[in-house]
Amino acid sequence: MNELPQQLVNGLLLGSMYGLVAIGYTMVYGIVQLINFAHGEIFMTGAFGALTVWLWLPGGTTMWLALPLMLVGAIIVSVTIAVGAERFAYRPLRNAPRLAPLITAIGLSLALQQAVWAWYPEAKSARTFPEIPGGSFDIGSVTIQTGDVFLLAAAPLSMAFLGYFVMKTRTGRGMQATAQDPDTAKLMGVNTDRIIVIAFALGATFAAVGAVAYGLKYGQIDFKMGFLLGLKAFTAAVLGGIGNIYGAMIGGIVLGVAETLATAYIADIPGMDKFGSNAWADVWAFVLLILVLLFRPQGLLGERVADRA
Repeated sequence: MNELPQQLVNGLLLGSMYGLVAIGYTMVYGIVQLINFAHGEIFMTGAFGALTVWLWLPGGTTMWLALPLMLVGAIIVSVTIAVGAERFAYRPLRNAPRLAPLITAIGLSLALQQAVWAWYPEAKSARTFPEIPGGSFDIGSVTIQTGDVFLLAAAPLSMAFLGYFVMKTRTGRGMQATAQDPDTAKLMGVNTDRIIVIAFALGATFAAVGAVAYGLKYGQIDFKMGFLLGLKAFTAAVLGGIGNIYGAMIGGIVLGVAETLATAYIADIPGMDKFGSNAWADVWAFVLLILVLLFRPQGLLGERVADRA
């Protein structure tokens, strides 16, 4: 029990990362009813975009100066790929059966993995990501790594910005209208194509922020990193209520805390030592999803998006 505060903070940090990526899934699904399974790879390309900026900077550049530039580079790469995917891969299939864009998303996911592998041949093994100097510091009984400071600041700021944008701006209200009924929104003068592009771009922006946080937290990235994390982020979106942007972050935090606590404490249960290993952390995440969906199929916060079936 003495470790509980530390494990809760670890879970909160991990869950915040899941939540940042999950926002992209839930925004796109909420507006165009599309599960963008390539979103994990958009997250991955953002990490390599940030690394590319770091490698291009002159030697001796401090991390505090490089970090904002790396974040901008990650956002540019992720947004460019996401907007390009919407325009050339998903828009032509918007009125096609739902299976077609789903298969396209899976194919795009594999294509992006191979593209990064070709651009960074050495990415077959993990690439070292620059770290924020300083090691760690203590707050009471909780130890915080300096690499986590970025995530601690970025996650709440991102959610505050998104909440303001969706609820208070004209474009945000257009997103809500398009999510509820795209045909009526068109009749009211909303440019739904523009709204959809903005949804993809916003989701990619948050994924890029999460990608930089991932690199700073773990100190390395690779071209396959987006697959499993993207799958967990999608799980977080479903857990919170697919289509609900606040549910995506809450689902991510619940998932991160549950995964961390399961890994830390299940091994202490007699006969369960093997099930508390890190190899089982991914399994417990999906066990949690199954349990929630059994008792609350719409997710923790329900689904705000109207059913257009």
